[in-house]
Amino acid sequence: MRTILRRFTLIFMLSWFTPVCLPVSASAASPDNTSAVYSFGIVPQFEQRKLYAVWNPIISELSRRTGLRFKLVTTLTIENFEKEFALGSFDFIYMNPYHVLKAKNYLPLVADTAPLRGILVVRRDSPVKLLKELEGKEVAFPSPNALGASLLMRADLERLQHVKVKPFYVKTHSSVYLHVVKGLTAAGGGVEKSLSEQAPAIRNALRVIYTTRGLTSHPVSAHLRIPAGDREKVRQALLAMDTTAEGRALLTKIPTTRLAPVSLADYEKMRTWGLESYWVDFWKEEGKQ
Repeated sequence: MRTILRRFTLIFMLSWFTPVCLPVSASAASPDNTSAVYSFGIVPQFEQRKLYAVWNPIISELSRRTGLRFKLVTTLTIENFEKEFALGSFDFIYMNPYHVLKAKNYLPLVADTAPLRGILVVRRDSPVKLLKELEGKEVAFPSPNALGASLLMRADLERLQHVKVKPFYVKTHSSVYLHVVKGLTAAGGGVEKSLSEQAPAIRNALRVIYTTRGLTSHPVSAHLRIPAGDREKVRQALLAMDTTAEGRALLTKIPTTRLAPVSLADYEKMRTWGLESYWVDFWKEEGKQ
């Protein structure tokens, strides 16, 4: 009997002290709560360790400058990230430009002044010289909704260049470049920034054969529920960070070249580019299963 009682007591204590893991969508922020912790969502641009290494110092400095508290939040996949911002899970968010139009309740605050452009690469020794030579060929892309590397690139190829390829999705930009270098696909879609971050051996083995139209880069945005005063604090703090050597050293790792204020109007031109035809709504697709 004593053994049974001890086991029951242990089970009770474990259940009492086990922490509750709240979903990302349970935001801690509240306009009426001065001790609120704002969730800061980051598009999974890097693998997890690198993402936290890049963004944790930025979030800490942002907190110091604004007096606000933030919790860095990310997801393992771009698909899960898109589901979460569709729910309005994040208070502040670093997102790709097309996300601005898909996430209806977020206002862009600042973005890099360097435009985002997609690039199409082939092996340096590839016989491919013209885009039409890729007709019907397998081309690597990070994911269906990667903006410059996939959405914009596929729209440009089909609508502007009249070339139809077979998409092959490989998760990350780095994987795209490796597939091309190893000859696993005829070409691959990326962006200028991600190519510049590759090891010299990878960069030097590739040749850019097409560059897309340019568009306003990834913004830091805020959900409409965030008080206007706090939104403006974050905007001004990021712009101020960009004027110091220490702050610039942190922001360069995102990477950015120089930040400037942005608004929804800076992203509206994408509505006429036909990108919606290539967008995959993973949230709705999951609901159909």
